[in-house]
Amino acid sequence: METQELHRGRLIDHIQLVVRDLPASQTFYSAIFEVLGVPIGGTGPGFFWADELFVSTADSPAAQGVLTGRHHLAFQAKDRATVDAAYQAALANGGKDNGAPGERPYHPGYYAAFMLDPDGNNIEAVFHGDAKRSAPSVHIIF
Repeated sequence: METQELHRGRLIDHIQLVVRDLPASQTFYSAIFEVLGVPIGGTGPGFFWADELFVSTADSPAAQGVLTGRHHLAFQAKDRATVDAAYQAALANGGKDNGAPGERPYHPGYYAAFMLDPDGNNIEAVFHGDAKRSAPSVHIIF
């Protein structure tokens, strides 16, 4: 079989987590995002958001009254030190260890840490190793 190269746009438009304790989740995610250089985009009654992640309470109209289940979200880090720092920030702000920083067998150079957020979601900080990006991100202007 011939090798093929695929070029795709964004796969995920946004993700919403519905949580029990919004202040605890905001403390947890704000700490990780500060390390990763991702600003909190905004807050409102019963929600906050950063980039494509929206976190809300169950009584938010968008949540339809249902808590989300256990999810795995992986956030990109710029280097190994940032993975380490995100892990420490998570543990210091309500997270629990789910896999200390280290190399993983997924591909050469895959360095990650896993933390559980206050609702038990598996949160990963990952650095894929040295690589050249074709673009820093997709930029959409309406």
